[in-house]
Amino acid sequence: MADMTQTEAGAGTGRRVSAARERLLSTAGRLFYAEGIHTVGVDRLVAESKVTNATFYRHFRSKDDLAVAYIGSVDQAIRTQLDTLTTGDVPADGILRGIGASLVEQIRSPGYRGCAFLNAAAEFPDPAHPVHGAVVQHRDWFLRTITNLFAEITTTQADHAGRHFVMLRDGAMSAGYLGDPALAGETLLRGIDGLLRIHTTHTPSSPPAPVTDIDCSPPGT
Repeated sequence: MADMTQTEAGAGTGRRVSAARERLLSTAGRLFYAEGIHTVGVDRLVAESKVTNATFYRHFRSKDDLAVAYIGSVDQAIRTQLDTLTTGDVPADGILRGIGASLVEQIRSPGYRGCAFLNAAAEFPDPAHPVHGAVVQHRDWFLRTITNLFAEITTTQADHAGRHFVMLRDGAMSAGYLGDPALAGETLLRGIDGLLRIHTTHTPSSPPAPVTDIDCSPPGT
């Protein structure tokens, strides 16, 4: 707690204040994803982050504000990963298949609790709530990204294919948590393969390289 004492006294560099915020965000990501946002109180977040109440409220006006930041951190991680892929040399069908393969790995991983965005939307059903809005904003971006990838494959059916892909993903992530993860993953890959076979006008000369580290759970879980 010595670091936090210096932070609250004003160390001047801002580094320790940032570290405290990151600890709060990391703790929130772990607990919110594992147990739900509504069930985790500020006192527990403060205790497990090893900060004070004053530090918490210096960085976040409320737990809802922290929840929005939590959704934003997951969103930003996925945006960064996909931005890197889409600016590389991997063809669109390879990226789409790779996203599916990465989702299968995530679904089968220990501690998997479904999609962080869908879970948060279920806890905050009011469209006017900032958490719900953050989820919708992410999903709008993800759909646009997937649709743009399909636009490289099909000139007339990209919108339909993008929506179909996202629905396959949503169903697999829910089924993987509520049912058999292996079957959910297999069904997802079959669905993506079928979708690409319908819309792809050429056969890749070699299997696409797998793409990893694309997920819908908080970093570090």
